Amino acid sequence: MGSLLSSVVGQVIAIDTLRRALASDHVHHAYMFEGPDGVGKELAAFGLAQALVCERRGPGQPDACGTCRACARAVPRPEERRPVHPDVVVLERGLYEPTTIGRRTPETQDLSIDQVRTLVLARAAFPPHEGRAKVFIVRRADELSVSAANALLKTLEEPGDRTHFVLLSSVPDSMLPTIRSRTLRVRFGALPDDVIATLLRDRGIAQPESLARGAGGSMAAALLASDPEASARREEFVSRALAALDGRSLSQALELAEETKKVTKDVLVSQLESFALALGAEARSTAAAPGRAAETAAARHALALAALRQLDGNASAQLAFEAMMIRMRSA
Repeated sequence: MGSLLSSVVGQVIAIDTLRRALASDHVHHAYMFEGPDGVGKELAAFGLAQALVCERRGPGQPDACGTCRACARAVPRPEERRPVHPDVVVLERGLYEPTTIGRRTPETQDLSIDQVRTLVLARAAFPPHEGRAKVFIVRRADELSVSAANALLKTLEEPGDRTHFVLLSSVPDSMLPTIRSRTLRVRFGALPDDVIATLLRDRGIAQPESLARGAGGSMAAALLASDPEASARREEFVSRALAALDGRSLSQALELAEETKKVTKDVLVSQLESFALALGAEARSTAAAPGRAAETAAARHALALAALRQLDGNASAQLAFEAMMIRMRSA
């Protein structure tokens, strides 16, 4: 398997920062890995965790051996969302069955205080289970509810011995200032087109250069665009949303808003991004048109972008989409 940190591409400064910390045995107790989605933040987080729990990594060595039992278990297996190593703990909205974290209902809107209490606070006073380190990785940390963030804050201020946190976010400035101030921020930039094209080519995906150019520096976006079924679903969503804007009544828009509850937030964001692109193209094509057509198109595009910003925070996906459609119809 090898060291996971060595597999992160296009993020030289970020990975060098982590390697220096590991080599000098001065790994910070809490990091904020920030940057666009799909650029290697999560891979680097598990790479850092792997190095911290590695059974064979010696003094002055920055990378995990990648072959010991701890290294193998610190990384999620294919198609799984969390590793089996007891000292590498993942927090993510909706990752756990409600009953396992003391809830009656699923976490549909944010990462709850129940998850923080069960996975972090209940373990904070205990040493690592297998001896080397304990690492908590928080996916989309900007989805922490206010109560969850405040509950986490105390542990971030006074972490236990050999305890580390890695918070991942594409919108860190939407988080509580108290959380941001207690983490060391490591920036991950957008990936160059040639890096994305190479990664796609290595996976045997057709038209890598074209997909890379439209990915906005995100490998995740490129992979999503390469999936014909996902592309078809986005096109269908955009078509229905455009039809709902000009429908006789609000029923089509409300029906589409109701369906947003059935998809993950990531999928909805992807669909809404495609919708915003379509509205942006319409705004550009009508910019010189007489009358209200240009104003309406520009206003609708602005509303789509505003809804995306709301979804980057902790807004209810259904309510944000519903409010957007209502405003667009009256624009």
